[in-house]
Amino acid sequence: MMRSLAVVSLAVLPFAGLAQSQRMQDKVVHLNQIQVIGTHNSYNMGFAPSEGKYFAEHYAKNYHGVEYHHQTLPQQLDGGARQLELDIVQDPKGGRFSHPKIVGLTKEAGLPADPDFDPNHDMDKPGFKLIHLGDLNQRSSCHLFVKCLAEIRSWSKAHKGHVPIFLLIEDKQGRLGPLAGGVTAEPWTPATWDAMDAEIRSVFKENEIITPDKVRGKFPMLEAAALAGRWPSLREARGKVVFLLYNRKSAPPYLEGHAMMKNRVLFVNGRPGEPEAGFVEQDSGKPDEIDALVKKGYLVRSRSDYNTDQGRNNDTTRRDELISSGAQMISTDFPVTEPAPWTGYTVGLPGGLVARCNPINAPTGCNDKLIEPGSHTKEPSPSHKP
Repeated sequence: MMRSLAVVSLAVLPFAGLAQSQRMQDKVVHLNQIQVIGTHNSYNMGFAPSEGKYFAEHYAKNYHGVEYHHQTLPQQLDGGARQLELDIVQDPKGGRFSHPKIVGLTKEAGLPADPDFDPNHDMDKPGFKLIHLGDLNQRSSCHLFVKCLAEIRSWSKAHKGHVPIFLLIEDKQGRLGPLAGGVTAEPWTPATWDAMDAEIRSVFKENEIITPDKVRGKFPMLEAAALAGRWPSLREARGKVVFLLYNRKSAPPYLEGHAMMKNRVLFVNGRPGEPEAGFVEQDSGKPDEIDALVKKGYLVRSRSDYNTDQGRNNDTTRRDELISSGAQMISTDFPVTEPAPWTGYTVGLPGGLVARCNPINAPTGCNDKLIEPGSHTKEPSPSHKP
């Protein structure tokens, strides 16, 4: 069981008076006392040429907001991302998303055929799938949820000692995009959530996941544990993953039969005062509001850019505010390895660090270079559009 080291005082164990080492620092720096960069819709590979042309001509406003794409998940981890976002739909029978309408629409428009988006026919197989806008923006670096998880786990096992990887999960239900009459995603039931947890546990071993049960410990409520500093130390958290549920409205069905997330994998997106609150999503939260939450003990994820606007205008205002804030996870469409094509706008930590001491709540004397030694964000890579 994880134990809190929040009671260890730096007055008793001052960094300045000791030969500093990662091992020593890892005992007093906790998971919620670091800061990392993440990616938004991390699986999204963007558009093939004809698909992009059709989408831009027929859905110009929508296209403005989704004109970005990412490398594979392992490549993003190589590049320094330590938070990934996975949008999943359920497809227990398989085949529901195998035939996106944009293939026929581009053909009708007289556009050249694009490469097959699913040459391995993964979409025909049963199980949870990753998809962005259904019939119009369906290209994912890994279509099957279990394959995405397996890629992340393989990377993790090959890079022992990394800071914890935060995995933001967004369940998608109903309409998936602007296309009228397009494919819809099935609604989720408690059984769906059970199946999702089971898929995660089919890939990751229990000791590789930081679960709500491990953080809550003997506290009756998760929030009480978080505010008491029960987040694991880096010594306990290195090489592991943390799953976070994005949609607040999905928390009640996920918690059904699992009060306080007992025996669950994901931390739900809570609000201060709620008994399950530990992780608090702050997509557009103001820096002072985020800092107040972080100082209390919550884990916060926020976004530095939206709808590609900052990337198009090279507006670094929010990016710089968030990097100076205590947000533990700062999510972007444009990490350092994937700059905005219009302006070169990117989001990265100072000095090319992959992770650093949290500027708001890290212990005094925390050394950035010891958070993930030897790792730095990489230079931009050539275009990887499909």
